[in-house]
Amino acid sequence: MDQASSASISSISLLETLIAFPSVSLQPNIGLIHKVQEILAQAGIESILAPDPQDASRTNLFATVGPQGVPGVLLSGHTDVVPVDGQPWTSPPFEATHKDGRIYGRGAADMKGFVACAVTAMVAAARRPLMRPLQLALSFDEEIGCVGVRHLLRRLEKQLPAPHLCIVGEPTLMRIGTGHKGKAAYRAVCCGQAGHSGLAPRFVNAIHMASDLVASVREVQRELSETGPREEGYGVPYSTVHVGVIQGGRALNIVPSECELSFEIRHVSEDQPEEILARVLQRLAERVAADAVHPEAPLPDIQLTNSYPSLSTPEDSEAVRLLSSLLPPGTRCTKVDFGSEGGLFKQSWRETPVLICGPGSIEGAHKADDDVELSQIERCDRMMAALVDFLCR
Repeated sequence: MDQASSASISSISLLETLIAFPSVSLQPNIGLIHKVQEILAQAGIESILAPDPQDASRTNLFATVGPQGVPGVLLSGHTDVVPVDGQPWTSPPFEATHKDGRIYGRGAADMKGFVACAVTAMVAAARRPLMRPLQLALSFDEEIGCVGVRHLLRRLEKQLPAPHLCIVGEPTLMRIGTGHKGKAAYRAVCCGQAGHSGLAPRFVNAIHMASDLVASVREVQRELSETGPREEGYGVPYSTVHVGVIQGGRALNIVPSECELSFEIRHVSEDQPEEILARVLQRLAERVAADAVHPEAPLPDIQLTNSYPSLSTPEDSEAVRLLSSLLPPGTRCTKVDFGSEGGLFKQSWRETPVLICGPGSIEGAHKADDDVELSQIERCDRMMAALVDFLCR
């Protein structure tokens, strides 16, 4: 996008600009943020930054337009994207490509399309007589566990009235997302005793301990699927426990002294990850105690590496009715099978309803040639225009 006046900005041209920034998680996003700041400033909108304390090249942005000290509507989006390495792209991933009514480029749907629409809406709102403010929160490093936005929330909690509504623009095909599961990620280090494999029974085998942990995870997963709380609307309507990484051993003829694995719990709102973890550890302790050879083997050291809360907003809430009024009649509610920053916003402002709604589909995200339909961007623009009208009433 050329240096243009804020009056001529369009969501499509801004999306093209945003895609060109290779804002991969853990990499700088400051160039993208400065571009957004420049566009907002041209419309007379001030913004603040809340950077990573260790790396100012990765930062959040917050801006507001309209009356101060009044609960507004907060638009939330993340600016980072997942890596493209090793993926078979047929077009440059960091260059917007138009084809067959779609825009291709990394993050087109997840979620630079929404960010473009939100920034465009802020510019349009600056020219209107708002009765409530429109607010914008852009974050970094969402894709690695909603990491960056926490720095911004700690700052806003102290100075911003609880928003009237928060809309997180993850791709939902412009349906109304009312919830997502929470997540807790763990790293487990299993310690054993190195020794010659010809004398293997004399030593504690760290891989065997890890295997017992995996078996305990699978046992608890079976219980959750059979008797755990259910929350309809998800692809898997109960809490899940999943082992994703395991590493251990140095040579076949050495009893392994260490094995490390990573696992996660994705839980419905009624479940607590701490309780699920306790059940896994109980099953593991029972397995180890029943071992006739090493019943006193040390249990793994398990550390929480990342977590975010679940989100659940009632479909019959005033917030859903409001968002429905901004969308085409018959727009349905859904629950999303991925995490978002929505649970963290709800955690910061308990009284603020949080919904998920944005252009594009999660089905194509994180893959080669990810894209968003132009019609989805146009639909999001119409929702934003209706939102600005609402804020003027």
